[in-house]
Amino acid sequence: MENNCPVSPQYDADGLEEESYLLTVPAPQPRTDSYIASETELSRSTVQRLIRDGLITVNGKAAKPGSGLREGDEISVTLPPPAVTELIPEDIPLDIVYEDADIAVINKPVGMVVHPAPGNPSGTLVNAIMYRIKDLSGIGGEIRPGIVHRIDKNTSGLLVIAKNDFSHNFLSSELKTHAVSRVYIALADGNFRDDCGTVNAPIGRHRTERKRMAVVPNGREAITHYSVLERFGDKTLLRVELETGRTHQIRVHMAYIGHPLVGDDVYSSGRNDLGFIGQALHAAELNLRHPRTGEWMHFTAELPEGFRKALEKLRRSSRYDKQTENP
Repeated sequence: MENNCPVSPQYDADGLEEESYLLTVPAPQPRTDSYIASETELSRSTVQRLIRDGLITVNGKAAKPGSGLREGDEISVTLPPPAVTELIPEDIPLDIVYEDADIAVINKPVGMVVHPAPGNPSGTLVNAIMYRIKDLSGIGGEIRPGIVHRIDKNTSGLLVIAKNDFSHNFLSSELKTHAVSRVYIALADGNFRDDCGTVNAPIGRHRTERKRMAVVPNGREAITHYSVLERFGDKTLLRVELETGRTHQIRVHMAYIGHPLVGDDVYSSGRNDLGFIGQALHAAELNLRHPRTGEWMHFTAELPEGFRKALEKLRRSSRYDKQTENP
């Protein structure tokens, strides 16, 4: 699968920043805590606790739960990572593409969460790598040992693990300076008009559905480059490169331009008659400098079986359609 579209982007990653909200107050509000609870998925009691812990500011100053808000006030809410009392190594099958004393490259399957979180305390990639890999960096914190970047639960493909703090610091710096590149393969609904293109649209929290991301005017810069690999009439296979790495970026941008990913149950209907689980998105290539040697390394991962079979089905159907059109 090749393409001839000239794309030379820089890259960012799904950084492991703490979850946060940035809110601009549109009109006067009687209480800070009530307003924040109404604009996020946080309960009012949780908001009050975050205020007590100094994790919420209004115009850069510590917030007060019962204080009123004025139009234009800027609210910053920082959520600390969830506490985990015990993280247990689990004997879960793991596809280790590469491993040495400093890094490991993992091909994550569809359906596996990268690190523990509310609702997913076990069975994660972290549980698996703790069983298989004894030395991991501690910079990611108690629940994210070795994790430098992540991909969604229902996205498959490559990510790099740091086995010591030196490697973690190096890779984090490379990600921030756009030196690490990742290429995704995606199957989107609809027939793209052009063979290649760029989506440049800022991404932030959805205004009313706070667990979703969306293209919003005051969001963070987000740039996605894509090129067409194959066309199947009502579906298109894409090669996608990230210039930035916002949460759900590819999924949000494809939905924004009217071509949501097949199987995406958050940014589309999730309807999928091709037989695979999750959205049709696979992190197929990873390019990085080795933290110890500086050597450029290139890794690839084949499409998972369900994705491959879906494409075979589409190709058979496409050939049939052409034969019936030209008997």
